[in-house]
Amino acid sequence: ELGKGTRYDGTPSSEHTLYILDEPTTGLHFEDINKLIGVLNRLADAGNTLIVIEHNLDVIKCADWINDLGPEGGDLGGTLLASGTPEAVAKTKASYTGQYLKEML
Repeated sequence: ELGKGTRYDGTPSSEHTLYILDEPTTGLHFEDINKLIGVLNRLADAGNTLIVIEHNLDVIKCADWINDLGPEGGDLGGTLLASGTPEAVAKTKASYTGQYLKEML
């Protein structure tokens, strides 16, 4: 389990773990975001499941599956606008995330 301030040393675990990360890129420098993406990929490659709540498109585009909620935040959000691979979400016109993601893929 990775909590705030906990470090992952890169050693794969013999057990599979569910990681839930809420906006892990907040406050990170661009180079640190790239390192985080590498750690997330290693965790997934080791058979773990990751649920990442994120707004950073560099992280979002690396996902296997995206559930995009919106169309806005707060009381104006909460509707599932798109669900699928990054490529599928990028084709969803109702998704703001998809519109911006399309430019990055």
